[in-house]
Formats: sequence, structure tokens, C-alpha cells
Amino acid sequence: MNASKMLVTGGTGSLGSRVVDRLQTAGDNVQVLSRSGRLGTVPGDLLTGEGLEKAVEGINTIIHCASSPTNSRQVDVEGTRRLLQAAEQAGVSHIVYVSIVGVDRNPFYPYYGMKLEVEQMIEQASIGWTILRATQFHEFVLTLIQLLDRLPIMLMPKGFLLQPIEASEVANRLVELVLSSAAGRVSDIGGPEIWTAADLARVYFKATGRKRSVVEVPIPGKIAQAFRTGAQLCPDQKYGKVGWEAFLSQLSKENYRERKSISLNLEEIS
Repeated sequence: MNASKMLVTGGTGSLGSRVVDRLQTAGDNVQVLSRSGRLGTVPGDLLTGEGLEKAVEGINTIIHCASSPTNSRQVDVEGTRRLLQAAEQAGVSHIVYVSIVGVDRNPFYPYYGMKLEVEQMIEQASIGWTILRATQFHEFVLTLIQLLDRLPIMLMPKGFLLQPIEASEVANRLVELVLSSAAGRVSDIGGPEIWTAADLARVYFKATGRKRSVVEVPIPGKIAQAFRTGAQLCPDQKYGKVGWEAFLSQLSKENYRERKSISLNLEEIS
């Protein structure tokens, strides 16, 4: 068994839970930080800092997956600052952080701007660090489509380019980095295909056997311009093997219709 002791933030989220499963299966000593204090987790709250000092005691590596698109200033930025302070005091040797492709090319979107700020904070830390940027997850794209599907007319932003990747594949890459020494900014990873947002929705409806028109709506502004010009893409780093259609085929039609939207809370990553 690996003697290294690890702590995963956001370890109950869509990405973090997969990372935890892989590490535990490999026999690694891994713990999950959770503000809920649920059974099998280590109590600690990024929002307040409560419990963080104790949670990082004896930890060698932190895998930082916790994020909140709806509360990013308090959770991502201030929460990471608290986590780093505790980690530095405890002598943690390595922090591995998952970010999003193109946050520096589209900082106009507040959440991406916050992720970039977190990256810069980690880069200035006194402990070893590794930062991996990934494109949006298939699961995240699916949730957004399902949320918009509640409207009478299916509207999608015109020309938005996305390169979705399977969360499991991102977890695989993260585990590789966790089990290695600090590497700084590593190569971005993205899915095998580039789609417009509208075409992602059209394929979704075809896969679910539903006939629904998708109307593309022009969106003004710097954020939309960045999405249209490929700011969130990494076409030369197509790490993922599972495409959008293959991802959808893994789910039954019943799952499509019964699936609840992913909660974008403290323990989820986009």
C-alpha cells in the first residue's frame, strides 16, 4: 500500500467521487473532505475554514476538486486560500488542482475568471503544485441541455463551440498526476470531438427518440465571442476517447428522462 496520505476536496461530486474510487481501488490511503460530516468523510468547510487545519494534518497530497459556479468567490477563491494556508502550515507537499480549459482566454465569464485567480494563487503557493485544465464534462453538458429543455422552445446559443469529455477520463488523468511528483501546469485535455452547442442538443434529442427543433440564438458580448472563437477548446489535446454520441448511448432513454439535474454546489466541478 502506498504510504502517502491523500485528501480529496469535492470528493462526493461527479469528478471527485471517481478520483476517490480509483485511489481506493488501488489501495491508496485517501480521505474525503466534506462540510456535511457524513460517515466516512473528514469534516472541513472551505466556506468558513472550520476543520481545515485538522483535516490536512499528516496529509501528503491534496486533490482539489471542490468548486461552485454559483458561489465561486467564496468557495473557489476564498476557500482555496484557506485550504492553502492550512496546507502550508501542515507541511503538505503536493496539491493537484483541476481547472477548465481556456479560463485565461475567457476571463469575462465570472466563474472562469475565478478559476484563473485560483490557478494563480496555487502557482504562488510554497508547496508543490500540479494544475490540469479539462474541457467541460459530458455530464455537465447533458445537465445544461436538460435544464434548457424545460422551456417551450429549445433555445441554444448560436455558434458556441464545446469539446466535452467524459468525467471518468479526467479522473484517470488526475490519478496519474496525483501518483506523480508536482509537475506545474500540465497539458490541457479535451474530448475527442468539437461540437456546436446546438448540435450537441440535436444529437441528444435524436438519441432520446424525440423530435424537437433547436433554435440558435445570437448572443452578444465578450463571453459569447470567446465561446464562438474556440476559447474553451484544446483541439491539439484530444485526450478523451468517449465521444458525445457514445456517452449518450451508455444511458437508457429512461435514464435521460428520469435523470435529475446535477446540483452545482460545493462538491461539484464543471
